[in-house]
Amino acid sequence: MINVTKTFLPDQEKYLQYVREIWDRGYLTNNGPLLQELESQLKDYLNVDHLYFCGNGTIVLQIAIKALEITGDVITTPFSYCATSNAILWEKCTPIFVDIDRATFNIDPDLIEQSITPATTAILATHVYGNPCDVEKIEQIARKHNLKVIYDAAHAFGVKYNGKSLLSYGDISTCSFHATKVFHTIEGGALISNHPELDQKLSLLRAFGHRGDESYHFAGINGKNSEFHAAMGLCNLPHVGEIIAERKNIFDAYDALLDWNKLEKPFRSSEVEYNYAYYPVVFSSEQVMKKVMEALAEQEIIPRRYFYPSLNTLPFMPNQIPCPVSEDVSLRVLCLPLYVGLAQEDIERIAAIINKSLLSP
Repeated sequence: MINVTKTFLPDQEKYLQYVREIWDRGYLTNNGPLLQELESQLKDYLNVDHLYFCGNGTIVLQIAIKALEITGDVITTPFSYCATSNAILWEKCTPIFVDIDRATFNIDPDLIEQSITPATTAILATHVYGNPCDVEKIEQIARKHNLKVIYDAAHAFGVKYNGKSLLSYGDISTCSFHATKVFHTIEGGALISNHPELDQKLSLLRAFGHRGDESYHFAGINGKNSEFHAAMGLCNLPHVGEIIAERKNIFDAYDALLDWNKLEKPFRSSEVEYNYAYYPVVFSSEQVMKKVMEALAEQEIIPRRYFYPSLNTLPFMPNQIPCPVSEDVSLRVLCLPLYVGLAQEDIERIAAIINKSLLSP
């Protein structure tokens, strides 16, 4: 079976060496030495000053909202994984969905201002598939209206825009280190901040809001991660360059093999140094997309509908705001298998099945 992704695993002995060290120390969590070392290496790799390794890519969104003291309405994208909008709801804010740009699939900055009201306090945008939002225009809007900006950069580890890490934009960027991501720690996530004044606050918020036994500051949460997860990150980080390079080769192979007379894909700026996190293709209709899914499934090839459904249509959303572009794209998009170790013959087989399905009536 060929799944949409397959977790990259480093040398087992190297990981077990870290495990033995953890066993010998008996120090498993609570900001241990491996976690501190991983944070240091990640800051160096991303060239950022303030980074906090946390439990997963959802808790970091919640902590970011709490740290920036965001309330009321939060402008966000309908085209993302549900963690983005769920975090807003969990923090008792209201997601205000703004439709996406048809070319990039990111939130359309030209539609943001018309959704701003006195209740709006922030913008939470996703770099969809690791493709950068229009960060300059969003920053201009945020400054004009005194709004905070959080970027859900779950897909964007290793991406650079204008020569610097995409995770360095916004008041806070969050990242996911889930096992399916380009860089992973099995489960994990990170907070990246541009504000030194948030340094202690973010550190406290992920650790119940206190230090030691008696120094309590505010109501935090358990956003910590363990030494075992940090060890996996330390094993994987040196391989990120080769992981991205191999994913690019697969990306280029799909580009060359697929019939682009009958398919679309998101636009990506030449100013982007990409991480090749996903390979989305958009079909002419949902019917055609489902036909392709069925043809692939017959050969035990399992792509995924990233991202479906459009989040503004979920039944528990407080505002059913129409987002026609997102609703349309979400019905027709499919992400193809993409991972280190995917064989060239399998790439060719996947492309051939798709192209044949597109030709048949």
